[in-house]
Amino acid sequence: MGGDGLFFEVGVGLTALVVLICAASVAVKRIHKLLVYYGYSDTFGGLVVFSMATSLPEIFSHLAASLGILSESLDYEVASATVLGANIGSDVIQQTLILGLVVFFMGTLEFKKSFLKTGYLPMITTTLMCIVLGLDGIYSRLDGLILFSSFIAYLGYLYRRENHHMKENIQRLDKSENVQADLFVAATCFALMLGSAHFLLKITQEVVLLTGLGGSLIGVISLGVASASPEFFTAVFGLRNHTAGISLGTLIGSNITNPLVGIGGGALLSTYWVPKPLVYWDLPMETITAALLLAYLVKTDGRLGRWGALYLMGLYFLYLAVRFTYFAVD
Repeated sequence: MGGDGLFFEVGVGLTALVVLICAASVAVKRIHKLLVYYGYSDTFGGLVVFSMATSLPEIFSHLAASLGILSESLDYEVASATVLGANIGSDVIQQTLILGLVVFFMGTLEFKKSFLKTGYLPMITTTLMCIVLGLDGIYSRLDGLILFSSFIAYLGYLYRRENHHMKENIQRLDKSENVQADLFVAATCFALMLGSAHFLLKITQEVVLLTGLGGSLIGVISLGVASASPEFFTAVFGLRNHTAGISLGTLIGSNITNPLVGIGGGALLSTYWVPKPLVYWDLPMETITAALLLAYLVKTDGRLGRWGALYLMGLYFLYLAVRFTYFAVD
């Protein structure tokens, strides 16, 4: 890649980043109005709507990889390692670096006990499922069915639970005054977020593939960071608009949606080869960091401040250092 080509790629990447930021800001405001109008909580919107929308880059990456594997246009092991690394890497980044950055810049974040039950514990359970199912080195179609079916069941649980709290905020002044317009604008913003995230992923991949690193490491370090960008900006603008439920629901919900839908759906199509670093380091570290954060939240009555944010960011760089030193090759 020449110097001019590199500068062009960087320019496109920066443009995509600006579009992503603007789209996330508008989407948060419009979806919040719609949630208030229909009587749903911001947390429900984060766990369901935003977590699915911001996980689209990972989901479509899995779809493309699985179709490539089935058509034999992509190498089975390389494609599997890259998308799995991006998926799990994105999850680790979100619950450490991204969450830490969001809290550090915004000041504080409060985890309610009800959210720990409905969002946080299912996230840890999802990671443990991925570890157990991947121990044999393959995500089979049966494994994919288990993961994907678990997501459908989880959505049903959230919907039934939310029905007990519907319509309680229907008189609030910030509800939608034009549902069709807000739906259209929100859908357009989601499309822009998906498109800009796609360009970020593509450009990052083109730059990093010049190295000789393992496919899963490329996924964890570069594609994972790029694919976590929608969640980061959604969480930031959620807090700026005083909708912490959207912020928390997006970050934690994406860590449920990514494995269950991305890995589960992809494995249903083509099966995946599971690199050992994912089972022996990435997924266990994701579980450990989640457990450490849970212990911290119990100690602080659910409040996460700037010191806790630094703690999370430190965990991420520790994870990355070990990954780079001992698990660089699949």
